Amino acid sequence: MKVYYLFFLVLMSCASTQNTSDKKAEITFFLDNWHKAAAEANYENYFNAMSDESIFIGTDATENWNKTAFQAFAKPYFDKGKAWNFKAIERNIYFSEDGKLVWFDELLNTQMKICRGSGVLVQENGQWKIKHYVLSMTVPNENTNDVVKIKAPIEDKILFEKK
Repeated sequence: MKVYYLFFLVLMSCASTQNTSDKKAEITFFLDNWHKAAAEANYENYFNAMSDESIFIGTDATENWNKTAFQAFAKPYFDKGKAWNFKAIERNIYFSEDGKLVWFDELLNTQMKICRGSGVLVQENGQWKIKHYVLSMTVPNENTNDVVKIKAPIEDKILFEKK
């Protein structure tokens, strides 16, 4: 009897691991296609992957857009046939217990060199949708002071306005 119980536990463990691997592959495919849609300037596919209530936070301190505002910003780039080209070089994917909520982080090869993206996905009508995405430029620690000097005049104005 103990042998059967142990076999059952091992079998369930393998099934759970396989299920997680399949889900991660599904999310990887979804995110890779979202980035591919931007690279191909496919406006419809890119924005259809985003929830109607989505938020996109860009690299500039002023870039905190809802979907409609982000579409307005991005449309001229897509209309020119060249938006942006991000390719994941590393990605971590995490699931809620019920599997209906996903959060992730990714390192991206971009025209800005390495950037970090992070986001949240939800299921809407059986389809994954991006609910929240944050794009950040990476700065090597030894260059932080140089970057701060460059951005200080611009961001000091923003900080003053937010007081």
